[in-house]
Amino acid sequence: MGGQACILYGAAEFSRDTDIIILAETLNLRRLQCALLALRAECIAVPPLSLKWLRKGHAVHFRCHIPEAENIRLDIMAKLRNAPSFSELWKRRTTVTVADGEIYDLISLPDLVQIKKTQRDKDWLMLRRLVEAHYFSRPHKVDSAKLAFWLGELRTPEILVELAQKYPERTMRAAQRRRPLLVHARKGNLSVLDAALRNEEEIERAADRLYWAPLKKELERLRHVKMQKQT
Repeated sequence: MGGQACILYGAAEFSRDTDIIILAETLNLRRLQCALLALRAECIAVPPLSLKWLRKGHAVHFRCHIPEAENIRLDIMAKLRNAPSFSELWKRRTTVTVADGEIYDLISLPDLVQIKKTQRDKDWLMLRRLVEAHYFSRPHKVDSAKLAFWLGELRTPEILVELAQKYPERTMRAAQRRRPLLVHARKGNLSVLDAALRNEEEIERAADRLYWAPLKKELERLRHVKMQKQT
């Protein structure tokens, strides 16, 4: 659900870690623990691996120590802001087979775009690349779902204006139902559209800060308890 997924979707990003979302149930946690044992993975931060912390939305961080994956980091989560339950994410997943025959289940592109709406600058750059890569790899025939995705998530003013010129009625419907800033794309006003996109981004950044504030406070408390035990 992270950098490795971005690579497989064509928005290349160097990544030395793997972000995974899992089903937070007892049996599945046991399976995960067996896999971590096989990877000789050590938990490198708080919180520890448990259903309690995963269900709250925390990430649990590991570093692998088998030779084939030495120092690779695993970040494991079960709950994401801007995303539905695991069962829904699983239904909507993308399955990719690469050149060597290996099969990977990825979070769907629309869901990946949603979870990239964080406080971090690099996530917004990647989000833009992901949607652009999808747009430029389009077939000659554009279906309704692709068009809705582009109108809803593209962050490049010039492309939004181009789409608005090609599909004026769909653009105005999308502006009325979901994304008012598309009105500026329809008018071809690049400077106003760019400012509206920045404002849309800042609203999401603020929502992400608000979401993580209590979780960060909880992590600070856990770190303090851990340090007390070590002294």
